Amino acid sequence: MPLQPIAPGDFTKVAVGIDRPEDVVVAKDGRVFASDHQCAVAEILPDGSFKRMGPKGGAPNGINMDRQGRVLIANFGIYDREEGPLQRFDPATGQHETLVAEVGGKRLTSANYPVMDRAGNIWCANSTHAETWPQALDGRDDGFIFVLRPDGSSEIVAEGLRFPNGMALSADEAFLFCAQTSGADVMRFAILPGGKLGPGERYGPALGKLQEPGGAQVAMAELGYTDGVGMDAEGNLWVCLPAANKVVAITPAFEVITVIDDPSGEVVNHPTNITWGGADLRDLYIGSIRAGYVLKGRSPVAGQPHVHQLA
Repeated sequence: MPLQPIAPGDFTKVAVGIDRPEDVVVAKDGRVFASDHQCAVAEILPDGSFKRMGPKGGAPNGINMDRQGRVLIANFGIYDREEGPLQRFDPATGQHETLVAEVGGKRLTSANYPVMDRAGNIWCANSTHAETWPQALDGRDDGFIFVLRPDGSSEIVAEGLRFPNGMALSADEAFLFCAQTSGADVMRFAILPGGKLGPGERYGPALGKLQEPGGAQVAMAELGYTDGVGMDAEGNLWVCLPAANKVVAITPAFEVITVIDDPSGEVVNHPTNITWGGADLRDLYIGSIRAGYVLKGRSPVAGQPHVHQLA
């Protein structure tokens, strides 16, 4: 089925008043959670309101879930010049814990997005070790991907990346996809036995231009800084382009289709992550680092289920 564009006006604003809702995750039972700068995680209630849960600290960024319904939190601490560990929050008990604060002798300063596979490995990006995160958009390649395995071991599995950001798994979990924000592209890595990765390769074309310091001004619509990604059930990889207020999809044939475009930013304002929920996995949620709300709409295709959404 061809991807059909979604008009900005087809979205509803929910969780109005939330602070920096960078990402959203939908539990198997339908509960919806979003990142919130004022707590560990916020739950978006059926009436569109939200409630904050857990302690405040750092900048909860990309979030996901494990099979037990616990929220995995990549804390982008660099946003507040704090530490940036991989954390976990249990909505059922209120337990909030740090899973990984250092890996391979490197402190985590900017954990960005976690995703869990069926083997129980948690893959997560650390975007940079710059002093402030905007400095890292100069194209430096100090970002890496690390893994936390079920046995508790952790390891850096890919290095030399330019602001690694959102991640997604292929349906067969043969590949891990990771957006390079300051590469304006997406990288693909073969997943190897034992929770390891093969060499990375660009997946599809560059998705826009980057603003060069001192260079000619690039039109907003042409900016290709990539952020969150998500795989749908037909193998299309959706990619958020926050600086362009746009979401595109890379098809299996490497065609790039614009799915959402809001040049004004009045509705779709700096989209940073997307996820699917609902009984048919066609409820589409979009997070943002600029908007004080989360967007909810209907997707033309179902999302590929995350491990916590599987039967």
